[in-house]
Amino acid sequence: MNYYHQDTVLFLDGQFVKAADAKTDLFGQTLHYGYGVFEGIRSYETVNGVKLFKAYAHYERLKRSCQLMGIPLEYSVEELVQLTYQVLERNDLSNAYIRPLVFCGPNMALTSPSEVSVMITAWPCEQHPTLKPARVCISSFQRPNPKAVTVEAKVCGLYVNSILATTEAKRRGFDDGLLLDLNGFVAEGPGANFFYEKDGVMYTPPTESILPGITRKTVIDICRELELPLEEKFFRLEELFEADSAFFCSTMNEIVAIESIERQTLGKPWRDSMSNLIRETYRNIVLDKSYSYVIV
Repeated sequence: MNYYHQDTVLFLDGQFVKAADAKTDLFGQTLHYGYGVFEGIRSYETVNGVKLFKAYAHYERLKRSCQLMGIPLEYSVEELVQLTYQVLERNDLSNAYIRPLVFCGPNMALTSPSEVSVMITAWPCEQHPTLKPARVCISSFQRPNPKAVTVEAKVCGLYVNSILATTEAKRRGFDDGLLLDLNGFVAEGPGANFFYEKDGVMYTPPTESILPGITRKTVIDICRELELPLEEKFFRLEELFEADSAFFCSTMNEIVAIESIERQTLGKPWRDSMSNLIRETYRNIVLDKSYSYVIV
């Protein structure tokens, strides 16, 4: 996929510049050590015009990630939101994926940075990704120990773990992987949170060893609004093989149905599941449509 072309404009350190002309220092800490933070945000062509979905929540998390990692970030949430709308406007984008990145300046020492850069870029993204139901395997890679790294922060270097897990899954003939935590409990996918349905209740892992996703929070809010029973709890793999349905959720891919786990199919047709109701509700919310579109 081409993420930019000769006319693409991005925001970098206070200026709007052509993506093809943007430069970075080859001795930056983010390049060498993965010491940087980022976000992924979606914009949609809604019934009320182009809107960023949960922009303030994403930028609040970006600032929180910087704070947790000791990375200075001087921009306010409001400034970052408005800059993002300008990036969309300058590139004539409506349905798009936005990548804000805070990356560190040149420093080969293992110390907090004094110089940081802020980039905001975007590229076209299908309004609702047409992804087939995922065939999922259990990854041999664990999620990082929360006492070794700050899993609450969306840190660049932590995604090496995600790349390894995804690569392994595809090498084994699956679409995606499901990772456990250091205690053997189900955690999340390489780049998505995980939910499953059993006997009329939705379950999802608590946030101790996972990234507390913004799409995850939206799903929880949907369950509460629709009065769908939901529990956050630790659970083992054995419980998943009795699930009625399951899905991954993330900003980029929204809600992705899971067809099977280690080639064992789940118990309920997707169209009849609570998971499907949640997905349809989510898709209406991001387009500023009413819940009444899915509630009969």
